[in-house]
Amino acid sequence: MKHKTSIVTGSYGAIGKAVARGLAEKGYKVVLAGRDEAKLREAAEEIIKITGNDKIEFAAVDLCRKSEVEAFAKSRNEPLHILVNNAAATPRSREETPGGIEMQFATNVLGYFWMTQYFHPFMEGLDDARIVNVASYWAGGLDLEDVETRNGIYDNDDVYRRCKQANRMLSVAFANRLKEKNISVLACHPGDVRSKLSTNLGHGGWESPAQGADTPLWCATAPELKGETGKYYEHRTEVKCRFAADEKAVEKLFAICQRY
Repeated sequence: MKHKTSIVTGSYGAIGKAVARGLAEKGYKVVLAGRDEAKLREAAEEIIKITGNDKIEFAAVDLCRKSEVEAFAKSRNEPLHILVNNAAATPRSREETPGGIEMQFATNVLGYFWMTQYFHPFMEGLDDARIVNVASYWAGGLDLEDVETRNGIYDNDDVYRRCKQANRMLSVAFANRLKEKNISVLACHPGDVRSKLSTNLGHGGWESPAQGADTPLWCATAPELKGETGKYYEHRTEVKCRFAADEKAVEKLFAICQRY
């Protein structure tokens, strides 16, 4: 795997760092991406020390800002074999980005959308290139007329569920568009890990980061999933996604995201 490159967003969080470590253990070059440069540096040094893989890089990028994602993509000039969209924000009160977009939708949905949009050209024509969107079984309630929760009461748990529904829907939208380019797009539920995110949501968690990273890492690397696309997995098992089955809603959401 020494010539294969991967990117993991949100890679200093519990699950993201465990996914990055798993890829490093398999010999991939790993680029850690996230907002906090100091935490990225610390995570990179930790992964190098534990795995012995010195092909670990990091890039400070605010994934809720389209301009920064675009600049990140323009700074890269090598093929990309695996993209794991994992970064998430769960502020307890409604916040907006400097661009005026609700923070969860910007980070948890548009961040995935923009990373896929700007990085899939680096994956075209490769053998078994994969995009893995870390979604959740905790999903539902998305209102396509109010994706930024401008109306009604903001509850970070409810908004998170809507974002995870959007992740699952957009995975299918991109899978349909990228299949002919030989790029697989998969969505999955990670394990239930106690993390900053789960604590913010009031969920806690009982699994280790490695257990939480198991299904995303499997989606990214399992030989038996080569050629599979547009599917959603929980605990290494395909689960039919009721949100992805609504083709009109999927396309409407994709069109909404394109406008940002």
